Amino acid sequence: MVQHCHIEPVVSFAYMESGRVVVVSSTQIPHIVRRIVAQALGLPWGKVRIIKPYIGGGFGNKQDALYEPLNAFMTMQLGGRPVKLELSREEIFFATRVRHGEKIHLTSYIRPNGRLVARKYRSYSNQGAYGSHGHSIAAKGTNVFRQLYQDEKARQVDIFTVYTNTATAGAMRGYGVPQAVFAIESHIEDMARTLNLDPIEFRFMNLMPLGFTDPFSKNVNYFDSFRQCVEKGKAYIKWDEKRNRYQKQSGPVRRGVGMSLFWYNTAVWPISIEVSSCRMVLNQDGSVQIQLGETEIGQGADTVFAQMTSATLGIPFENVHVIGTQDTDITPFGTGAYGSRQSYVGGMAVQKTALMLKEKILRLASEHTRMLVSNLDLVDGVIVLTSYNNKALLSLGELATEVLYSPVHAEHLTAESTMQAKSNAYSFGCAFAEIEVDIPLAKVKLLDIINVHDCGRLLNPQLAQAQVHGGMSMAIGYGLTEQLRYDEHTGKLLNGNLLDYKLSTIMDHPHLETAFVENYEPTSAYGSKALGEPPTVPGAPAIRNALLHATGVGVNKIPLSPHLLFPAFKEAGLI
Repeated sequence: MVQHCHIEPVVSFAYMESGRVVVVSSTQIPHIVRRIVAQALGLPWGKVRIIKPYIGGGFGNKQDALYEPLNAFMTMQLGGRPVKLELSREEIFFATRVRHGEKIHLTSYIRPNGRLVARKYRSYSNQGAYGSHGHSIAAKGTNVFRQLYQDEKARQVDIFTVYTNTATAGAMRGYGVPQAVFAIESHIEDMARTLNLDPIEFRFMNLMPLGFTDPFSKNVNYFDSFRQCVEKGKAYIKWDEKRNRYQKQSGPVRRGVGMSLFWYNTAVWPISIEVSSCRMVLNQDGSVQIQLGETEIGQGADTVFAQMTSATLGIPFENVHVIGTQDTDITPFGTGAYGSRQSYVGGMAVQKTALMLKEKILRLASEHTRMLVSNLDLVDGVIVLTSYNNKALLSLGELATEVLYSPVHAEHLTAESTMQAKSNAYSFGCAFAEIEVDIPLAKVKLLDIINVHDCGRLLNPQLAQAQVHGGMSMAIGYGLTEQLRYDEHTGKLLNGNLLDYKLSTIMDHPHLETAFVENYEPTSAYGSKALGEPPTVPGAPAIRNALLHATGVGVNKIPLSPHLLFPAFKEAGLI
């Protein structure tokens, strides 16, 4: 089990205004929190208002209704006086959410040539004391098992969610996939080593084929993403050279390289309802205000939504103003920030709304210019005549002012729409890592690491790189140092603070290299797909497989701390 460790604590305040309950909360899901608060207190939904300002990170921990219903109840008991609930860092560790710890057992039946025949997957997921994102976490892990590699004959899956007297586990970046991929990619590496097969070629022999269609989600593997990503990763890490150089080492300090593939899918349709609504308002100066239910939590979503609006509507980027504060009294409905869904699902609503607004603008421009709508376009904030070399006719600001104050046909130009995503998309990629192992100290030092992602079209390269860097940092901590430790008799958390919980920091990182493969996703409004969560997935198994290459010792638990490695090295005869 690990914790999210977002910068901003879990915090909210509540008060009453005109007989209604108002909760201002650091949440990823304002519209869902309104429903939960209303249901918990037996109030009509319209009597509850949730306001979400900019928040300092969540990573899934703020994807639950945590203390908002309690806060709303307390203000009602105090005659509507303001009540603030802010958790300390120690309280966040034991009284909010953590990542599910899982025990996964894999069995594979395999031919001597490396072809998988049949497989079994059994997992036990530690839910903690109460229900949250319970069985769905373990279930998503089985999708990796079912789809990433294909067998000839059959597969069997058994998953169990177990309740224990520890902190409640919930959504965390990657949503069950980091656990599953660590087990699967470690297992794959062990099989390749046992059969003396090249680990990459062994993977390609059994990998999801090009054109594969999942019968449940209807996802299609449109591109040869895995091979394209692996080629970039191999070249960067100098895979072939270092695999040979580090093959037969002796001495107390050794090096190794390892890799891992990963599977992910955008959003969570068809398991849940993926809805996004968008509203756009044209101002007198030709600028546009945009509102969505999707929430900015530090990942740069508002910047990307402004880019989408600018490109589709045909106005300068700086003329798009995204209202980053969600307010359930004002903001159109959206289910929130989670599941790597924002640019994919929210982008559909942005595109639909922008096209609606553009149609209205050109219709009114036709009235004012007496030109056919079919001969007009909006380019860089200017109405142009396409049939005459894009001759500028008037600016959007001039048109907006004319329309708003017209004595003949005055109109406030707005557009609003809702999109329900009924498609899904695969995100694939890999990580390659190089490590140095001090065997007597049982200590792993990460020397180099690269993540390569096919996340579709890169909407904003700088934000994409930042997303990957953050995910890689979480993966390094997950693989090497981070672990919530509990008293096995009482369930009491023993290291619930940032001194004793060994969070990965910049001091623990080498240079973090990122690379991308851009295959335009055909189901997406703007060609993009999941990138928020996938970077957390492949790092830990790549480091583990590098340890196997360096020492010949396959360790099947994380984090790879000296406490775990020393007995493993001793059993292997290295110490």
